[in-house]
Amino acid sequence: MNALRIVIVEDEKPAARALERKIEKLGYSIIEKLTSVEEAVAWFKSNTHPDLIFLDIQLSDGLSFDIFDQVAVKSAIIFTTAYDAYALRAFKLNSIDYLLKPIQEDELQQAMLKFQEQHSAFFAFSEQLTMFKQFMNTSAKEYKERFTVRVGTQIKIIPTSTIVCFFSENKGTYLKTTDDRDYLVDNTLEEIERMLDSKAYFRTSRKHIVQLKDIKDIAAFSNSRLKVNMKSTTLDDILVSRERVSDFKEWIES
Repeated sequence: MNALRIVIVEDEKPAARALERKIEKLGYSIIEKLTSVEEAVAWFKSNTHPDLIFLDIQLSDGLSFDIFDQVAVKSAIIFTTAYDAYALRAFKLNSIDYLLKPIQEDELQQAMLKFQEQHSAFFAFSEQLTMFKQFMNTSAKEYKERFTVRVGTQIKIIPTSTIVCFFSENKGTYLKTTDDRDYLVDNTLEEIERMLDSKAYFRTSRKHIVQLKDIKDIAAFSNSRLKVNMKSTTLDDILVSRERVSDFKEWIES
């Protein structure tokens, strides 16, 4: 076995065992497998830090970044998790590698070769962590968290999370809340679409934007379209236009 000291931080035991087997197949040994922030902090405080850490970001008791807020770890990192592909490409510039689950053996081998090449001049993890946080902070898109609407002479604040859909009607744009109430808004659907998290909301047609978590069911409709039924509204004309059906299905499944 190679003399490198390697630690796995992964809360899913089957995933940790599978990764260990693949690493050992390449001729390396694992000195420890850690499953939580608490366990990792205790281990790093009482042991010599390894040469390399295979690090999952989301652990059972928090983000793995919390480990390094409590312990000054200086180890090379190979991240093993799932994030947006564009973020991965950018972050690859500042790390050994970023392996998507399920981890492929050829990609793992390439990551280890890269680590061996860069080991002598590799950045301390504390520098890496700072750069990663800066990247995430600057690249993360901010989405609209609330809308204001006029109700008589008053202004009402509507949290975006309580809006099940937006729709256009009689040249006006409206939002509909979980209590099935409609409010007129100043923005167009085009403007609203750009304000919303595309993982939570989808523009089904020229007339509607719907919230994923409020969708009750979906049915086939005429002319290759789909009909969307919502949990919190009586609207019965929410259709997915034919040209948007493919993107809609992909959005639902992603």
